[in-house]
Amino acid sequence: MLRITKLLGIALTFFCVESLAQGGIERRDSTVKIRPYREIITNEAISQRGLLGIHKVGDRFLIEIPDSLLERPIFVVCRITKAAAHLRVLKYSIGYGGDLLNQNVICFSKGPSNRIFIRQLSYFEKSVDSSENGMYRSFKASDLQAIVASFPVKTISPNGFNYVLDCTDYLNSDNNIFFFDPQIKTILNLGPIQSDKSYISFIHSFPENTEIATVKTYTCVGELVTYELNTSLILLPASPMREREFDPRVGYFYSSYLNFDRNPQGTEISKAIRRWRLEPKPGYWENYLRGELVEPKKPIVFYIDPATPKKWVPFLIAGVKDWQKAFEKAGFKNAIYAREAPTKNEDSTWSLEDARYSAIVYKSSEIKNASGPPLSDPRTGEILESHINWYHNIMQLLHEWYFVQASPIDPRARKMEFDDSLMGNLIKFVITHEVGHTLGLQHNFGSSSTIPVDSLRDKMWVETNGICPSIMDYARFNYVAQPEDSIGEKGIFPRIGKYDEWAIEWGYRCFPEFNNDPKRESEYLNQWVKNKTAHDPKLWFGSQGTTDDPRTQSEDLGDNAMKAGEYGIRNLKRIIPNLIFWTNEAGKDYTGLKKMYVAVYEQYSRYIFHVTRIIGGFLYNYKRTDEPGNVIEFPNKEQQKIAIKFLTKEFFETPYWLLDKKMYSLGEQGQYITFLDLQKRVIGNLISNNKFRAVLLAQVNNQKLSFPLDEYFSEITNGVFSDISRGHSIDMIKRNLQKTYISQLVSLLSAKSVSGEQNEIGLTDVLPEVRACLKQILNSVNKNLPLYSDKASVNHLEEIRIRIKFALSDKGNPGS
Repeated sequence: MLRITKLLGIALTFFCVESLAQGGIERRDSTVKIRPYREIITNEAISQRGLLGIHKVGDRFLIEIPDSLLERPIFVVCRITKAAAHLRVLKYSIGYGGDLLNQNVICFSKGPSNRIFIRQLSYFEKSVDSSENGMYRSFKASDLQAIVASFPVKTISPNGFNYVLDCTDYLNSDNNIFFFDPQIKTILNLGPIQSDKSYISFIHSFPENTEIATVKTYTCVGELVTYELNTSLILLPASPMREREFDPRVGYFYSSYLNFDRNPQGTEISKAIRRWRLEPKPGYWENYLRGELVEPKKPIVFYIDPATPKKWVPFLIAGVKDWQKAFEKAGFKNAIYAREAPTKNEDSTWSLEDARYSAIVYKSSEIKNASGPPLSDPRTGEILESHINWYHNIMQLLHEWYFVQASPIDPRARKMEFDDSLMGNLIKFVITHEVGHTLGLQHNFGSSSTIPVDSLRDKMWVETNGICPSIMDYARFNYVAQPEDSIGEKGIFPRIGKYDEWAIEWGYRCFPEFNNDPKRESEYLNQWVKNKTAHDPKLWFGSQGTTDDPRTQSEDLGDNAMKAGEYGIRNLKRIIPNLIFWTNEAGKDYTGLKKMYVAVYEQYSRYIFHVTRIIGGFLYNYKRTDEPGNVIEFPNKEQQKIAIKFLTKEFFETPYWLLDKKMYSLGEQGQYITFLDLQKRVIGNLISNNKFRAVLLAQVNNQKLSFPLDEYFSEITNGVFSDISRGHSIDMIKRNLQKTYISQLVSLLSAKSVSGEQNEIGLTDVLPEVRACLKQILNSVNKNLPLYSDKASVNHLEEIRIRIKFALSDKGNPGS
């Protein structure tokens, strides 16, 4: 058996529920008396058959469990159907209709004294070795699954194989298995349930699932809130899908478990990728193995939420369909598509909350986002269904992105409301990305770094190949292209690329020859990945988690952050003089102008931080022992010096083009304070323990190519104080930058005696170099101060001199 961590990594609180019977609570040690079937399921019963038999007798709901269903794993999924008014938590994007609240795996099992238990199944550990000397017997002795509910059997069907339970009180109550996950209740600040204001709306049963609709009312900070919930019980496959072992060189989400069998002298964490079960239609296996495209036995189908505005439906359908080409690489045609949800006249049983159906759910929400979380079988990673959340306000975010990244090269972006055709294609791009997640794909933040920056300005190349090999990167739009490049939409938008096609082929190609030999399959897949990635760098996967690697950044483009940032800033400089005109809306105020000015400022900040990642960064390359090359590498000294020169030109020197006086006069009054904050963030990033560690590690690794600490401090200091020898007036923004830099250096000296992480710098070369750097600045100030005559600059330099002297003195630095 398996154990796996559940939704959001939350540990559930297990408890046992005693069902009410005959007006009182059953005694635990009594044997429940079985009454005749027709006394319980009377002629007045409204009954239906399905996974579970459902009988409504008066106001009571009874379920009929066939003997064949006992001990079978059942997936329990709870979602919001209608959300409580005004109770949203934007930080967690939770509280909206369609939101996932909980997921568990349970089974029904026989208990003593004519009782049926619900057990919660855990799948975090695995052992299948049932040999006499294997781990299996020991494992089973420590793997008893929790009993979370207990019901007396009311009656047994005439054939003697079905057990009837009264589940009314259990479903009317509040429990952690069928309804809210405890952590989500905490996030929403929900208190006790109000039983007299909560009830079961209906229960519908189908061949492979049962749907339970309930209304729940809770206290919430002195008020009452009501939700309509849908809980799906889905029978997991009797024959679990074959696992495919996770490989960090191809970015898939995965399910993990502690494996007692794999290592004969220990344990290992095994990981199985999350993917849909795609197999050729019966009778077409031979065609598939001959290399012909075949249709899958069960295609991946997304239904469009009926609440979706009709004008966006064609774009959503097209965004899903774009993945068909990728599945052809895995041998399947028509493997994935989208369609509008059926009307009640077409299919009265169809429901958006029914966990058998995958859907794109439209949410009337102010959240600027979309998400595509899939639900998977915890035993194997098989994806069972997914609800893609499309929040209405993502259109505002798309407008901001496209305006600031593409308006210099696309006239359609130079206004506050885009034409439907442009916005529709922007929505299509987002949905295509989110569908990728539902197919099991992680973000590939490294993909964009495989494209030379100059190629992004080559009209023929970029319109043919796209701006990035993966739609799963956060590449957004082609901000590198300049107006004179005359690049069209095909060279501006992201699209499914070579990496995506390769990842789908790797994850979904069937290999029946390895059905009984997972070790051989693992060896084959390893060799396949090694050969493919070695011959095509564009298939490289750069994990979102390697946060110090300058190649794996969010919302960057190209293989050179300095060159890409320079082109990006050129385009921002084209936007600022036109911003008032492009944001003008007749009869409206300057809210749009302020919003888009902030968007320009944020885009500029991204370019700056893309470059800071190179300075004191490292490159992480996942390798197996049969692959050449180093796992850890570092940017060389010259790259880092070029990065500092970029910062000197574009950031340390005051960007007057960005701090536009006209914007201030029209109401954007926060730009000065905002820029001070950016200065603090950039300096704090450059002068930090993380950067020093990387610089020192690089020195140990390769002294010839590394960036020595003394040069590191010297280069940054020369950038921050680049104009001190000119004798020209130092503007207020530059004065703030220099004080920020001095404060950060001084804080390092005062931190040397602090226990914990900061104390380690006292054992390295950092503090001596900080002291030497401060002395260098002090000498430069003393030398150049006589060149200045304006009062503000003189007072500023005097202040710097006082701060440095105090920091270097015994009073400012006790114990030095």
